[in-house]
Amino acid sequence: MISEKPIGGKKWLILETLSLEELNKLLADVTYTLPVYHIHTGDLVHFSYEHHEAVFPIAIRQPSVPVLFDMGTNVSDQVTITTKTFMRYKELKVLIRSLRQFYKDVVLVVADDSFTPENITEENVLQYVMPGGQGWFAGRTLAVSQVTTKYFLWVDDDFLFTEKTKIEDLVEVMEATPELDVVGGSVTGNQFYFSIAYEEGDGVTGGCMDRKPNIKFQSLPNYPQCSIVNGVVNFFLARTDAVNRVRFDPKLKRVAHSEFFMDGLGQLMVASCGHVSIGHQPKGANAQYGRFRHPGKDDVQFKLQLHYYKNHLQCIHYG
Repeated sequence: MISEKPIGGKKWLILETLSLEELNKLLADVTYTLPVYHIHTGDLVHFSYEHHEAVFPIAIRQPSVPVLFDMGTNVSDQVTITTKTFMRYKELKVLIRSLRQFYKDVVLVVADDSFTPENITEENVLQYVMPGGQGWFAGRTLAVSQVTTKYFLWVDDDFLFTEKTKIEDLVEVMEATPELDVVGGSVTGNQFYFSIAYEEGDGVTGGCMDRKPNIKFQSLPNYPQCSIVNGVVNFFLARTDAVNRVRFDPKLKRVAHSEFFMDGLGQLMVASCGHVSIGHQPKGANAQYGRFRHPGKDDVQFKLQLHYYKNHLQCIHYG
């Protein structure tokens, strides 16, 4: 017999039978329906049998719609290259020439916040001109927003593609490890990976965050040259949809890199691989660019204030 009874202000479903086998059949057909619509919540179910009682949680989630990408047949169908430039057109053109030596058809998206923009007319280069001096992370956000492929490869505008810049090798790692969101390589041999330790606060004073360089966790299965980390260098392949969920905070203009990985802690699975690398152009004299390259104390102070407020911190350490 099946009936519903209100007990203690709650509805109880009563299943009564003398057969344990019949009881199991009845339980197998029981479904739970939330009386109000919610996309992510939970409830507790109380189950009583004779003198025994069990309580177990139910996770209630609206299934999300999958977002699929056409992987095509080559790297240009799978990866878009993104960069941010500011008053460094000489270096940008060298980057583009080196890219075309190895990948002629891969699209390069350039976010440009130079005060006096120059038109970039190379094939398969999409230049998005911003108001002058909008900053590093605003440019990153704009560039990534224009990506239509499953992955994007982030490079700086003064990098140099070489025979060791094998984008397809990074794609292979990502495809073999679906839980990965970001995989970094090395720049002139420097992987610059780091760990981020976060200790939650008590809700009033905030937590503490500690960034330590050269700390890695376990190796990836089948890829001993790759290890799980919390953050990587400015040369990385990332899943476009995963990064768009975290976003690069446009409030950070000049003091910004590991801050993205701090915002993504607990949301992004990150790895660093030493077998794929990119070169770096020799540093040249650029007095106009140099005036903006190195942040002042005000920029650093603003970054820390933003961290303390946005991430609700009471302390942050950079190792």
